[in-house]
Amino acid sequence: MAPPPPPLAASTPLLHGEFGSYPARGSRFALTLTVQALHIQRLLPKPEARPRDGLVPLAVISGCCTLRSHSPSDTAAYFCIYTYPRGRRGGRRRATRTFQADGAATYEENRAEAQRWVTALVCLLRGLPLPGDGEITPELLPRPPRLLLLVNPFGGRGLAWQWCENHVLPMISEAGLSFNLIQTERQNHARELVQGLSLSEWDGIVTLSGDGLLYEVLNGLLDRPDWEKAVKMPVGILPCGSGNALAGAVNKHGGFAQALGLDLLLNCSLLLCRGGSHPLDLLSVTLASGSRCFSFLSVAWGFVSDVDIHSERFRALGSARFTLGTMLGLATLHIYRGRLSYLPATVDPASPAPAHGLPRAKSELTLVPAVAPPVAHSPLHRSVSDLPLPLPQSALLSPGSPEPLPVLSLNGGGPELPVDWGGAGAAPLSPDPLLPSPPSSPKTAPLSPVTEHPPEMPASSGLLPPTPGAQETFTNGPRDHLLPPLGTPLPPDWVTLEGDFVLFLAISPSHLGADLVMAPHARFDDGLVHLFWVRAGISRAMLLRIFLAMERGTHFSLGCSHLGYAPARAFRLEPLSPRGVITVDGELVEYGPLQAQMHPGLGTLLTGPPGCAGQRP
Repeated sequence: MAPPPPPLAASTPLLHGEFGSYPARGSRFALTLTVQALHIQRLLPKPEARPRDGLVPLAVISGCCTLRSHSPSDTAAYFCIYTYPRGRRGGRRRATRTFQADGAATYEENRAEAQRWVTALVCLLRGLPLPGDGEITPELLPRPPRLLLLVNPFGGRGLAWQWCENHVLPMISEAGLSFNLIQTERQNHARELVQGLSLSEWDGIVTLSGDGLLYEVLNGLLDRPDWEKAVKMPVGILPCGSGNALAGAVNKHGGFAQALGLDLLLNCSLLLCRGGSHPLDLLSVTLASGSRCFSFLSVAWGFVSDVDIHSERFRALGSARFTLGTMLGLATLHIYRGRLSYLPATVDPASPAPAHGLPRAKSELTLVPAVAPPVAHSPLHRSVSDLPLPLPQSALLSPGSPEPLPVLSLNGGGPELPVDWGGAGAAPLSPDPLLPSPPSSPKTAPLSPVTEHPPEMPASSGLLPPTPGAQETFTNGPRDHLLPPLGTPLPPDWVTLEGDFVLFLAISPSHLGADLVMAPHARFDDGLVHLFWVRAGISRAMLLRIFLAMERGTHFSLGCSHLGYAPARAFRLEPLSPRGVITVDGELVEYGPLQAQMHPGLGTLLTGPPGCAGQRP
């Protein structure tokens, strides 16, 4: 087996060619493709010394496709590139560039050239290797990934469905991804769906909501009899809710600048289109009743959980509910007595640096001594898809789908093709698929992803019957080998702190919110749970300063003596106050003692390719 070719330098040209423009205006362009960008330089009618919009980073390209003219006499072939560059005001805007391959005398030769460029672009976007000296042909491309999209239409301020329809579906269709989309309509709906899912038919599950919907998905996967395989199903999140902490961490991992709202959604959608996954640590949380759940985000007690739950009545405000809840929480600041014990990490994280004045765990030791039927569509499941389902709705299709159609309507508006691929005096264009659908394409075998109750499943069904009573307690999932039973003594290598606290937070990724960087040094797979606590005695002004500094991840540099931090592998929290609120990933759980253990790399997160810190593509 030949060794893989060495990695190419960022400026090494992979392809270079001269193309016309569409609609035809007599312009000619020189295109150069590198591993990081598409360089565009106008040649005619007047060459540009400094091309405007001449550098298109791959990070802003959602997809591309080949096209052909409706005119029988046109021997040229065409290819279109979808981009989402930043506008003058910083927000992303959709733009398309269509080029005309006309250097050969026959359509077949021009089509081969257009396919070569589109194939190379798709390979670069999805991280697929290009042959060193071989020919670039569409056969290099695998089948389009098949995603199950779950959307909470009431997420955030009720904009989730509108954003999904107007932005997400067009973008993933441009990327050539196949999808099924289902609207959830009640709590734990997503959990029930994934418990009865035939995982072999999907390449990933993506939630379009806040963090709560992904919490349901992960816990549903871990409560299946085949949990060891199920939990490795790649999951992703597209932020359409009020709490978008994991999306903020994904955005940071992708190298994008901090963003909120629609800009954050477009950034995460671009990363999803690029493909790529990362191991995801999951925290097993055992409650006082013996029930267990799994967390990808945080366990909170005190101020943070109070704000999260008490701001529910302001949900119509979207993410602003947390700002209002924080102000109200500061006005009625509560103190909670409790005991925190944790198993320290053997290796400290690479950052933060001591210069930031970060309180270390050992300084606290002086305070306290260590002691569906396959063809039936339930009315509770509303679904749209680019895969044919036995549903009353018509399918949504995209230029990158296995069998694209010449007229599309993706966002509820008019057909999209005449807008992008037609112009005054120019013959309209229609998609020209790179490869025909193979016989085993999902087009020939309709998928039925949902069931309302455990039916009798024929062999060809896409579903497994859900596990009865799966929402009550976990009988599956990994064993917590680091945790003794609740209420029993802890091993001697644990650290224990007892006293009055304003808040306690155990967090896995870097972000507590889309714009709150709680643990700037955290990684998705560092194997650590990052523990933060604020002791009683802190002033309201200092607590506010901490949260304001958290927007930039600089709260450690404030040198606040009441703020403590420790990386850990497991912890136990024992509230001693009779009343309080505890949340897991923003979801209210029973109040009382709990303990948790981190399971490194247990899950898989769709993150897209990693980016360079500070880049602004």
